[in-house]
Amino acid sequence: RSLCLQFQEIKTELNDASKTEVFACPVCYEPLIRKGPPGMNLPAIYRSGFKCSKCNKSFTSKDVFLDLTVTSGIKEYSELKPARTELFRSPLVSFLYERGWRQNFNRSGFPGRDEEFQSVAGGILVDVSCGSGLFSRKFASSGAYSSVIALDFSENMLRQCYDYIKQEETPMNTNLALVRADILRLPFASCSIDAIHAGAAIHCWPSPSNAIAEISRVLKPGGVFVATTFLSTPTNSGLFSIDALKPLRQIVGPVNSSYNFFIEGELEDLCRSCGLVNYSSKVQRSFIMFSRQKP
Repeated sequence: RSLCLQFQEIKTELNDASKTEVFACPVCYEPLIRKGPPGMNLPAIYRSGFKCSKCNKSFTSKDVFLDLTVTSGIKEYSELKPARTELFRSPLVSFLYERGWRQNFNRSGFPGRDEEFQSVAGGILVDVSCGSGLFSRKFASSGAYSSVIALDFSENMLRQCYDYIKQEETPMNTNLALVRADILRLPFASCSIDAIHAGAAIHCWPSPSNAIAEISRVLKPGGVFVATTFLSTPTNSGLFSIDALKPLRQIVGPVNSSYNFFIEGELEDLCRSCGLVNYSSKVQRSFIMFSRQKP
């Protein structure tokens, strides 16, 4: 395939940070054995195979991303996720996400990506529920992190992220990896990640409590979790209503608008219950950015 040839023509540059292996089996959380060129970048990941040292489950790159979901490689079984999860797997939604949809969040108080960007400490950063990679690409291009992992459950969002990487002429040997994974089953070893970012995502998660527990598990001591989401107000319930999604409804079908909206105390309590400390936040209208740290 042309993609394979393109990756093979790119020389993979290595440094000490990019050699760090953090991937773990989503079934048993054992470290994955990697066969192929080292490095946390697109060509190196694409040309590598991964295998669990305990259950022998194998993982390879599919298209432009590494699939580290429990169902990776399954041929017969299929699993339908909640409507709010399936919505973002739509090619149309992936295409429109940075072409107007994400900008509409401004009316709820979400600043643009430059203001949302948080300079958490260097090391390995995972952008969970990254969508089309709006922040992942910025994190990677900043050079502030040894590796950036753009992680999403949506195959089409990851493909869209790759398209933007090509359009922006981001060097392929930049320490940026595209990984498909479930937020409730993060494919990383415990205490292996320095920073996790979740931009405008928590309200879409099937179980925010289990997701934040997973985030706490994989963060290193001193690691930082930064997230943005919506606060519950009398006026924001319409943001994901059928009327708000009317331009998409005729193409992607009926949309379930049952998203999670929070009061700030709930977010603080949830993070505390998962062992995260040093809570801080910034609130603007129905938008909140908050951070927590693993002790």
